[in-house]
Amino acid sequence: MTTNEATLSPAAAEKTDNSTTLLYAVTGGSLLTIVSAFLAWTWTAAFPGNLTLYGYPAPLQMLSLIGALLTGLYALSALGTKGLGWLAPKGATKALRFLALGTAATTWFTAAAISVELGGIVHLEPGAWLALVASLIPALAAFKLTDDTRKAAATTTKLPSWAEILIIVGVYALALFVITFGIDTDDKEPQLFIAYLITVSLAATGLLKSGITDRFAEITANHRQVALIATMAAFVAFPFIQQSGDTYTLIAVNILIFATVALGLNVVVGLAGLLDLGYVAFLGVGAYTAALVSGSTASAFGLHLPFWAAVIVGALASLVFGVAIGAPTLRLRGDYLAIVTLGFGEIFRIAMGNLDGTSGPQITNGPNGIPNIPHLELFGWNFGEAHNVLGITLGAYANYYLLMLLVMALVIVVFARAGNSRIGRAWIAIREDETAAEAMGINGFRVKLIAFALGATLAGLAGTVQAHVNTTVVPENYVFAGPVPPNSAFLLAAVILGGMGTIRGPILGSALLFLIPAKLQFLQDYQLLGFGIALILLMRLRPEGLIADKRAQLEFHDDTADQAPTDLATAKAGA
Repeated sequence: MTTNEATLSPAAAEKTDNSTTLLYAVTGGSLLTIVSAFLAWTWTAAFPGNLTLYGYPAPLQMLSLIGALLTGLYALSALGTKGLGWLAPKGATKALRFLALGTAATTWFTAAAISVELGGIVHLEPGAWLALVASLIPALAAFKLTDDTRKAAATTTKLPSWAEILIIVGVYALALFVITFGIDTDDKEPQLFIAYLITVSLAATGLLKSGITDRFAEITANHRQVALIATMAAFVAFPFIQQSGDTYTLIAVNILIFATVALGLNVVVGLAGLLDLGYVAFLGVGAYTAALVSGSTASAFGLHLPFWAAVIVGALASLVFGVAIGAPTLRLRGDYLAIVTLGFGEIFRIAMGNLDGTSGPQITNGPNGIPNIPHLELFGWNFGEAHNVLGITLGAYANYYLLMLLVMALVIVVFARAGNSRIGRAWIAIREDETAAEAMGINGFRVKLIAFALGATLAGLAGTVQAHVNTTVVPENYVFAGPVPPNSAFLLAAVILGGMGTIRGPILGSALLFLIPAKLQFLQDYQLLGFGIALILLMRLRPEGLIADKRAQLEFHDDTADQAPTDLATAKAGA
């Protein structure tokens, strides 16, 4: 018996024994869930995914298996297993609750989907029943744990540089696999994508609670250049590992366009605090400008500028519109500014529909839009054709995907530099308290106009690429709210959901808000309802967004709230 154990009161000792028993239950239930993934869950292949095989888990079963594996590893870490303490620097209990809940939710959802799809629980094989019971045990046991009585100690030994670099490469490779898995799920199998969302969201929350993400952030901070190279390599590798051609690469291209525009809106809303409800109009300005000068057969001007010139013209056109709209309206604040920008967005859409030669001059072809926009061609590389690179065939959308990576990289650099500059600090001051900022000598109108103009320019830049990707531009693509993003409501939701004022936040928010409707077609009639519910939950559970900047995190949360008690503190409390 150790000294610490000898000083424990009977109540504390019994509490420790109960926690140990619960952790063994979590470990055993996770092991049984892993075993069940190798058994058949239904007898017929009529259910999407073919869960009838023994010894070969289907994708739905693989999700439960991965969740159970993570749950078991964290249970072993909480038990003090040698070599696993690094998994939970902040303690394993909170992580276990989310991981076990995610595994159980995924498993039970799959069983419910089988029953509904095939017409009853009689279609469940013994493997499914074993999975249901086994996954429920860790979930119940984890929520019985009150604290980290066997909290993993933080590792103080510094890893060698080569080991940290290997960790960075491995984590980014794993992230690429997870993202690709979600994008590549078959649209005809919404059950798989829903299970994927359940598993990834709860597992990510669990890992965040454990503190392992903070440890990885420290490693990347020590090797910023390696992390940057690994990030770009992961993004560039995406089209090369697509087995279905351009089917899902188009989704990735649209996500990048959506995310790039959201980053531009983040300058206006996230940094300067200006509520712009008509921001998608600037995307439309860039797209229409590029369509008119890029050689479309329906163009009223008959121009065919090279792409670099079309990009400059589109961005400048959006800049001019941003200044023209911002100059008379940015003296307004709050709701009044929001109403004016909403009106501008609607005026733009209606104006583009009226420039048809009947209601106005023949410029945009009215509601029919500008079709037949030719594909880009740079240095002899036609973006509309498939190309063979390193023995791998890249389709047209893969070309545009790589182009959008460059555009997004440029936007990220501009956003980061602007946010850290003197103007960026002035934006933040205006956002926090405009009256106080002006009292300190900041020219509020000029600073806000710069933010408005920069945001509009970045949106126009993305619009020039969007016009060539879609090969047509129509007014219905640029509305406040609609079934297909990007629109102003989706863009604003992406910035708020991801985290205002950050770079990664709007990118994550855009990916979620575009990918979920694209994969779950039956939700299209209820998208705004779903996003409203999601934003309400976000305001309640994480008001600073999924990825928040440090200032917002400190404003909304006590930075000591998530710190778990040590074993000694727990022992003294029970003594």
